[in-house]
This record gives sequence, C-alpha cells and structure tokens, in this order.
Amino acid sequence: MKNILVTGAAGFIGAKVSEKLLELGYSVIGVDNLNDYYDVRLKIWRLENLKKHDKFVFYRTDIENLEALKIIFQIHTIDAVINEAARAGVRYSLENPFVYLSTNSKGTLNLLELCKENNIEKLVLASTSSLYAGQPLPYKEDLPVNNPLSPYAASKKAAEALAYSYHHLYGIDVSVLRYFTVYGPGGRPDMSVFRFAKWIMEDKPLEVFGDGSQSRDFTYIDDIADGTVKALKPVGYQVINLGNNKPYKLSHLINLIEENLGKKTEIIYKSFHKADMLETWADIGKAERLLGWEPKVDLDKGIKKTVVWAKENMRFVREIKI
Repeated sequence: MKNILVTGAAGFIGAKVSEKLLELGYSVIGVDNLNDYYDVRLKIWRLENLKKHDKFVFYRTDIENLEALKIIFQIHTIDAVINEAARAGVRYSLENPFVYLSTNSKGTLNLLELCKENNIEKLVLASTSSLYAGQPLPYKEDLPVNNPLSPYAASKKAAEALAYSYHHLYGIDVSVLRYFTVYGPGGRPDMSVFRFAKWIMEDKPLEVFGDGSQSRDFTYIDDIADGTVKALKPVGYQVINLGNNKPYKLSHLINLIEENLGKKTEIIYKSFHKADMLETWADIGKAERLLGWEPKVDLDKGIKKTVVWAKENMRFVREIKI
C-alpha cells in the first residue's frame, strides 16, 4: 500500500493518523468538510501542519457527497481507505440526530460503494466504545451491542453493519476500530481534557456532569494513531478495541490536570446525562494478538504532554471556543 485516503483528515484522530502515515512514507489523500461542530480554527491548525508534507493532498468535501468522492477516486490510485470522518459527540446527537445518520451511516456506505467500484480491498472504520453500553466490564469485542444509548452510537452501529455486509458480499477487508476516550495535544475542545485544562488556565470553574466518580479508559492520541495504521493489515472482517486497558475516574483526571497546571479549581456538578455511560474499560487482547499493538503512554504521562502543549499554545487555546 502506498496511497491512503483518510477522511476526517482535519479532525483530531484523522490528522494524527495522517501524520503517522506520512512519517512512514505513505502518500495521504485527505478529505474533510471542516464543519463547525467545534471551533474550525483548531481543524485549520491541524491541516496547516499536514500541508507541510509534500505527500499530502487535501480536498474540502463531505463523505455524504457521493459525486465529489467519485471524482477523488478517479483522480487518485487509492490502495486503502481509513474512515475517520464522523459526527461525534453523544449529547449533540440528541439535538440533531439526522446529520449523525447521514454522515456516520450514509457517508460510510458511500465509501464502501466506491471501494467496491474501484477494487479497493481495504477499509479501516473508526467506531466507538459507546456501543458497549450496559455490557459487563472489561468490554470484549464479542459482546452483543444491541442497546445504543444515543443516535451517535446507533449511527456507528449502522456503519459497522454496512461494513460487514460489504465484506460478506464483495470481499472488502475491514478493520473496525472501537476507540476509547481519545485525548492528547490539540484534542477536541468538546472533550473533557481540553475543556478542563482550558477552564483551569482561565480560572473558570469546571462543569462536571455527574459526581466525578464515572470512569473512562482514556487513551493517548499517538497510541490510537499507531493502532489505526497497524489495522491496515489484512484481517478479513474484525472488530478491534483500541483502549488503554486501565480506566480512571473523572475526579482523578481533574486532579492530574490541576497538578500539572499547578492550580486548583472550583467544580460545578450537574445532573448525569442518561445518554452517557458510567464507565468504560477496553479489553485489548485482540489488538495485541491481531495487530501486535499495545498502548505505550499511560494517563500520567499523557496528561503531562497535553498540559505542556496547552501551556506552550496558551494564547491559541484561550481563543478556541468551547
């Protein structure tokens, strides 16, 4: 494989995956619609870093736009597709469920259809740990995921099902990656790590939904990018968890950010949202066996790296709207 199409290339994970591919000598065809779900300046910042590479080309379009995608597939010889384009965020999916189904499900269908038409044998599909709601911990890939708590989770389940059908019918090799709470430098401002660090630096109180006892399997962005690139290998059709395999309470996360910033903060506790999950925990045995992957950055080190970036880019971080 030489030429990889990465959708959502200006997004947090998509940009880091693109960067990793470029470092390894791949050519990357990036696609992103640069939507304003969160502050576009952060996406443009990531994109400008990628454009420094001569093996990166970018198209501003939407994976819902089948005709535009067809032209890109005609222009380039594409060896594999990594689909990181998605409408993210559990709570916002309750406000605008239609766009989640359109992007996450129909957009994935468009890519699968173009893979079929252009004899592209490999698709890596970004999915979510949100599908495991109500299942016993730690989450293993063979657990039934029949109770999505939000339109976001439901749209991701639909994308997985479509990918399986195209594998079964047309032999497309598919790695479905269920990510667990990804964080790191330049992360999404709607996620807790970015928000908390920004608010503490600005001497603003933190807004926490629940009492802080809920736990997440926080996974560092570089580890996620490494696992995603490794998932380009042939696997048939496999669902694979990428997580840190060690959940931490939200209260512990806040303490770590405070320690690294050298500041304490006030916390405003709000009602826990019924679309949220109380805890996540990835069983990563399958990723270790199939991909030879395991996380290298623990939460202490990852938060330190993230806070260092936030301090070094304090003016930029202050400008980003939450």
